[in-house]
Amino acid sequence: MTPHSSVENLVIGGGLAGSMVAMRLATAGREVLLIEKERDAHPKVCGEFLSAEAVHYLRQAGIEPLDLGAHAIQRVRLHSGASSVDARLPFTALSLSRSILDQALLVKAGEAGCTIQRGVCVERLEALSRGWSVRLRGGQTIGAENTFLATGKHDLNAWERTGAKQPDLVGFKMYWRLAPAQSEILRATMELFLFRGGYGGLSLVEGGTANLCLVVRRRTLRSLGGWNELLHAMQIEVPVLHERLKNAAPLWQKPLAISPIPYGHLGGPEDGVWRVGDQVAVIPSFTGDGMSIALHSAALAAEMNLAHRSPTEYQRRLTRQLRPAMRFATPLSQAMVTPAARIAAPILLSLLPGTMDRIARSTRIPAHALLTT
Repeated sequence: MTPHSSVENLVIGGGLAGSMVAMRLATAGREVLLIEKERDAHPKVCGEFLSAEAVHYLRQAGIEPLDLGAHAIQRVRLHSGASSVDARLPFTALSLSRSILDQALLVKAGEAGCTIQRGVCVERLEALSRGWSVRLRGGQTIGAENTFLATGKHDLNAWERTGAKQPDLVGFKMYWRLAPAQSEILRATMELFLFRGGYGGLSLVEGGTANLCLVVRRRTLRSLGGWNELLHAMQIEVPVLHERLKNAAPLWQKPLAISPIPYGHLGGPEDGVWRVGDQVAVIPSFTGDGMSIALHSAALAAEMNLAHRSPTEYQRRLTRQLRPAMRFATPLSQAMVTPAARIAAPILLSLLPGTMDRIARSTRIPAHALLTT
């Protein structure tokens, strides 16, 4: 990479959205440079739930999650206090670790002809009269005709997102090796837990590892003192979680954490940059549609860029597609961290067994919006 180079399309970020948009542009014969700050694939705070829509896009990219060891999920089980409710999902989902999935998609982008630079950190992105200028750590600069911002939940300096509806949450993720009997109970199932100030999910990924991923209100976390105290309080409040983690071994010394999480963010400023993934939409994690949105937004951005449409047109179309799900999911997420929801949710779901199915269907990308090629 020369000190002052230029490229047709620059993608900042090598997660799902960045790799997907880079792969699609490169497959169409466009010049693409993808830069990723991390040198190697790594875990991320993510529920790692692949809905049918996400699987649709991965298979289009030539990736079969089952071949990578993905775990099938057919049911969801909600626990609140001592109450539990079980329901079948309206589709078969999969669960696969982000480190495996991100690496697979990044490899596909490289095979399509995208140039990939890892361990490269962007310090500044600047709009020019025509195109963009990017300054990297170390002083190098890159000019680009188009810039795709795919930095996930982390904002680039001076390019912050706005409009989050539930920004007071802290996210945690920890991998566990469960006792064999507890792993067997989780087979084909995603378990959701409601607890004071938050909610979380537990599911298996490849190799039988269990992923516990959760969000909690910042003030609740402060009142408890930290991760260890939170984990202890959750197990007291939700006995089933205590059972799942009995004789379990954490696989990391400490959990991954992220804050703030801009739940409810949709769209953003119309500033000429192509925002994809969490940079354009952050749906609450309980929906399990975050990775689908990342892949769909990237595919749509690539298609509209190749059709010579503008970033503004892309963003407005995507916003129209996602607004109904976001309007449904965000208030529900806000309610789920309240005491009333912890009491009412199991009762409501027991009395109205179709409610879980409705929630799952109402928080998906509309079928008519999915790209077929």
